[in-house]
Amino acid sequence: MPKLIEINELHDARIEAYRDIRERDLVGRAGLFIGEGKVVVEKVIDSARHQPLSLLIASKRVDALAPMLSRLADDVPVYVAAQSVIDAIAGFPLHRGILAIGRRTSDPTPDDLIAAMGTSATVLVLSGIANHDNMGGIFRNAAAFGVDAILLDADCCDPLYRKAIRVSVGATLLIPFARIARQDDLVGLLERNAFSPMALSPAGACLLEEWRPGPRTAIILGAEGPGLSADLIQRTQSVRIAMSAGFDSLNVATTSGIVLHHVSTHLAR
Repeated sequence: MPKLIEINELHDARIEAYRDIRERDLVGRAGLFIGEGKVVVEKVIDSARHQPLSLLIASKRVDALAPMLSRLADDVPVYVAAQSVIDAIAGFPLHRGILAIGRRTSDPTPDDLIAAMGTSATVLVLSGIANHDNMGGIFRNAAAFGVDAILLDADCCDPLYRKAIRVSVGATLLIPFARIARQDDLVGLLERNAFSPMALSPAGACLLEEWRPGPRTAIILGAEGPGLSADLIQRTQSVRIAMSAGFDSLNVATTSGIVLHHVSTHLAR
C-alpha cells in the first residue's frame, strides 16, 4: 500500500492539479483527467486502459478505503487531508471525499478500433453530443447493454471530462472509444468494416419495434435539436421511436437506453 501523505496547506504545490477543479477541468492537459467518488476511482485504479497518477482523499475515509488503496502501486502518491481542506482545494463541497488524477492512454484510430471487433459486435456512433450529462448517460447505458465500442465525431465533448465520467459511473473509463476526424466519411468507415449503420431520427422510415439488428450493427445518435444530417440519414437505415401525437423527440441519453435495450434483447434470442 502506498504511503499516505498528509496535506495541511491549501496551496501545497503537490496538490496543485486538484485545485478548483469545477472551474478548470484537466481534460486536454497533458493527457490527464480527474475521477471523483469511490466507484469511479476504483475503475481508474483497476483500468487496463488508464494509469492512476495520484489520489486525494478525506482523512475520515482512509480506513474504509484501505482495501482499494492496497491495489495501488507503491509509487502512486495518496494525499490525505481534512474534509474542510479538501473542499477548499476542490472549490466545492466534495461529499464523496475522494479524487484521483489519471493519465489516459492514446486513443486508437476508428478503423483500428472497430476492425478488431468479432463477427458479432455493436458499435455506438455519436454526432454532436456536446453536453457532458448526456455523454455520461450514454456511456452508462452502453456499458449496461454490452456495447463493444463508441465512435465520436469531431463535435462531441470529451468522455473523460470529470462530469461525464461521474455521470457515467466510470463507464467512460471502460468502453473503448475513438474520435472520427471531421473530414472522414462515417458511413464509409462503417461499411468497409462490415457494420450495418442505423440512424435514429424522428422522421425515420422504420419503427424501432420493427427493426432488427444484424450481427455487426452501428447505431448512430445525433444531438438534440439539430439531429443528424439529411445526407447521413439517407445513406443509412433510418429508425424512429413511436411516440404520442404531438411529440416526436426524447433526450438523447434516454433514446440510447431504449435502443440499446431493444438491440440486446434481440441479439440474445
